[in-house]
Amino acid sequence: EKKAWALIDAGYDGGFNVGGGAYDSVFFQNANHSVRVTDAFMRAVIEDREWNLTARTDGAPLEKLRARDLMKAMTEAAWACGDPGMQFDTTVNAWHTCPNTDRINASNPCSEYMFLDDSACNLASLNLRKFQDARGDFDVTSFRRACATTITAMEIIVDNSKYPTEKIAQNSWDYRPLGLGFANLGALLMSRGLPYDSAPGRAYAGAITAIMCGEAYRQSAQIAADATGPFVGYAKNEQPMMRVMRKHRQAVEKIDSAFVPYDLMTGARAAWDEAIATGEKYGFRNGQVTVLAPTGTIAFLMDCDTTGVEPDIALVKYKRLVGGGLLKTTNQTVPEALTKLGYDEKEVEAIVAHIAAKDTIEGAPYLKDEHLPVFDCAFRSSNGTRSIHYMGHLRMMAAAQPFLSGAISKTVNLPNDCTI
Repeated sequence: EKKAWALIDAGYDGGFNVGGGAYDSVFFQNANHSVRVTDAFMRAVIEDREWNLTARTDGAPLEKLRARDLMKAMTEAAWACGDPGMQFDTTVNAWHTCPNTDRINASNPCSEYMFLDDSACNLASLNLRKFQDARGDFDVTSFRRACATTITAMEIIVDNSKYPTEKIAQNSWDYRPLGLGFANLGALLMSRGLPYDSAPGRAYAGAITAIMCGEAYRQSAQIAADATGPFVGYAKNEQPMMRVMRKHRQAVEKIDSAFVPYDLMTGARAAWDEAIATGEKYGFRNGQVTVLAPTGTIAFLMDCDTTGVEPDIALVKYKRLVGGGLLKTTNQTVPEALTKLGYDEKEVEAIVAHIAAKDTIEGAPYLKDEHLPVFDCAFRSSNGTRSIHYMGHLRMMAAAQPFLSGAISKTVNLPNDCTI
């Protein structure tokens, strides 16, 4: 039994199972599993203390275990099969806008939507590359206007949507959570000559996310002011919601403005200042307004090079077709990025031809070594050696998360030789 978490069984399309038989059932094969942990538990792990297991029904203590033993069991299982994930309960609820109604218990499987039980979130995403002008600079005014327009449309959809249960419908009408997000961040950064895994890249991404969320809340407050009033549950949650709004605003000042164009930082500050000022007067129409969803299908439909908050998975990608054969697609942002970095037309053509032939930019003629990080992707190509470090993925999440109502659906790619 002590070896229950050992890697003992290969199966399920070449994946791995953990001992104990849990994944032998159809139920567990078709679900995502996470463990909800508090800051207190994580401190117990760090300090190597015991941890009380408690009953879910009445909170009664059941038994004591070494916190590190629990953490080790979770880690070994995740290394073997991907589950469980971890949900950081203390942080999730510290940023919750409606705690006086109820706490946040869980998320959807992709983990970007965290809110009250029995509620639903309408999603929409903007293609960030559509807000670049002819020089490649980001048009803050147009982006704010698009965020406001989309939030208005999403708010209208709340009352015109179909919901799976009466309780979900009622909570959706009473709290009106929305999930505005974006796609093509990775391509946007590449086009600007900014490595995804860099302080300038993270600061730029943080500022854009801050503008999006601040403008979304500003528009939500404006809708409440113009006609409809705040959402039904607002009065009960006014104080904690305004506290969370101020936490978002304080986080703007933690963006390293040395790496961000002046108009982006000004737009981020202005959006949040206006959101708080309008919200204090009229309340907000929506309990939540932003998440970063995977955007897999809609990013493809919007002709994006990258999805959600992700970097490109590879500069050259192959998609297996249902009827047989492969569809080969190449990142369309590379030529623009090379031009931004100072390469001339002849050099750009040679580098792009190398990518098409070798499936990697490494070893391309004319390319300077210091520019390689701009083109790093989540996967290492078969002919290359470079990829984004796993901490690069986590740090990008940390840059965007303070400016989201919900959370982020994000893949953190680990190398094959990653240890438990």
